[in-house]
Amino acid sequence: VMPAPDRSAGGSRLYVLQQVKRLHFIKRSRELGFSLDDVRRLLLLADGGQSCGEVKALTDRHLANIREKIEDLQRLERMLGDVSAKCSGDDAPECPVIDALFEGA
Repeated sequence: VMPAPDRSAGGSRLYVLQQVKRLHFIKRSRELGFSLDDVRRLLLLADGGQSCGEVKALTDRHLANIREKIEDLQRLERMLGDVSAKCSGDDAPECPVIDALFEGA
């Protein structure tokens, strides 16, 4: 994703402005959840004069995946909330949470 920078005589990495911008691009892309393959593709598109249509398509696919994960997490939250609400949290020998986990197996 990132070509190796030059090094000083002391071994420190020496970045030119374009490399710093590329590092920021990679960091921001990763913060937004893009995979390394997606980041590579985005960089290829950016380096090749940008096809906004391809960038949008890749972004829309990523957004759809995020929305699907959010729906899955919301479903899990509801399920765990329902199970937790059935548990009194006392010292009873039977635990509805444990029972629910065995039932789901």
